[in-house]
Amino acid sequence: MRKQIILSLIFLLCLVFGNAQSLKSGFDCNEFLTALKIIAYQVDTPWTEVKIPYPENFRLDYRSNETGLKNRWDLWIKDSSLAVISIRGTTASSVSWLENFYAAMVPAEGTIKISQNQTVHYKLSNDPNSTVHAGWLLGFAHLNPDIENKIDSCINIGYRNFLIIGHSQGGAIASLLTASILIKQQQGNYPECIFKTYCSAAPKPGNINFSREYAYLTKNSFAFNIINAADWVPETPFSIQRTTDFNMPNPISERNKSLKNTSLIQKVYINFKYKSIEKSLQKSQKKFKKTLGDNTYKYVKNNLDYYEKPKFKDCNYFVTAGQIIVLYPDEDYFQHFDRNSSFIHHSLRAHIYLLKKQYNCME
Repeated sequence: MRKQIILSLIFLLCLVFGNAQSLKSGFDCNEFLTALKIIAYQVDTPWTEVKIPYPENFRLDYRSNETGLKNRWDLWIKDSSLAVISIRGTTASSVSWLENFYAAMVPAEGTIKISQNQTVHYKLSNDPNSTVHAGWLLGFAHLNPDIENKIDSCINIGYRNFLIIGHSQGGAIASLLTASILIKQQQGNYPECIFKTYCSAAPKPGNINFSREYAYLTKNSFAFNIINAADWVPETPFSIQRTTDFNMPNPISERNKSLKNTSLIQKVYINFKYKSIEKSLQKSQKKFKKTLGDNTYKYVKNNLDYYEKPKFKDCNYFVTAGQIIVLYPDEDYFQHFDRNSSFIHHSLRAHIYLLKKQYNCME
């Protein structure tokens, strides 16, 4: 009996001291290098074909089923000290690409149906004017219940440190997941837990309101988006900034007040030019909303017959989320990676090459 008590105490001490090493704020190139290695093993090819080294001291603990538009996530663990939530990015499947092209804006809080029998509530921002990408919200909504269950299970056995990682589409969804978790922490959930996020090559997940609050929620340098300056993906989706996207009040929307001391001719001329510009922007935004929202929804519905059409917002002002870390290619880089290739600069291999070149990372 005494031996059992001693063994139990040793186990508890191992848990306590194993978790004593908490995640620190700030960008850590070695943490990110590990994240890239874990992401590499999200791919569908056999692991023997993955040329990126296996992440040392980590093991795959759980892999979810595919859900939604080919979304999936992994749980990796390191001893008893760290759990890693790895969200898969776009696959070769046209259904997976459909999620990217479903690029209309929807509210950052609401409900979404993820099966015939399940509707979930989501809250990614406290700002009622925050909007997010409809496709990646759909991916997040399908993954989140399973992720939350696994987080709770990890907490129950002593884990307090969590890395959230994802590349490309996976990075966009990772930022939505991070926002959801941090909002929940504000409400008293996940006490004593630390969540740190590394997105790589992530596109723009929401509007300026979402991006600003995300920056505020992660202000202690616990969320990063690492991009290759030669990569085009972080520049997507198409974005249009209209005067309605500015904070109110402002001298542009209230131009009549701003022009009260000008002549009638100046007022007429400035108003004419303003209306002409705004009309062009409005026309473009409506076209994007119809094409990437209404029309693309029909294809989404063909794949997810239970999915109900959301109310799309009159906004296409997509903005990057998270603290940006730029990996900047030089001429030596372009000797190894074809300057004219569309996707090579988006690859994990290109990111790892630049990371090792620009930072003192240990393999």
